Amino acid sequence: MTEAHVDPAHEFIAKTVDEHAVVLFMKGVPDQPQCGFSATVVQILDHLGVDFAGVNVLQSDALRQGVKSYSDWPTIPQLYVKGEFVGGCDIIKEMYATGELKTLLSEQGLLAA
Repeated sequence: MTEAHVDPAHEFIAKTVDEHAVVLFMKGVPDQPQCGFSATVVQILDHLGVDFAGVNVLQSDALRQGVKSYSDWPTIPQLYVKGEFVGGCDIIKEMYATGELKTLLSEQGLLAA
């Protein structure tokens, strides 16, 4: 029996990802990350000089669980660029190290030349 059940957390995530070119779902806020992995991704984004919206998943359990089911990715932080899920901390660190992240952001017109 399937219902047309719309998860409010998923609605919020979809709206947030739609409204901001770069969104980081994280523990804490960009100025005060509350886990090392979130802090690492914030540092990378700050270093690249990209504007991003940080969403604190600790503000609600529904959001913390919803972000994991929305992307089908088990860990936080999660980075979205232009509505697409890019990855978590390990993937972002790897993409940053290879220059792939900078290329992705540049191609999307999100980095100052």
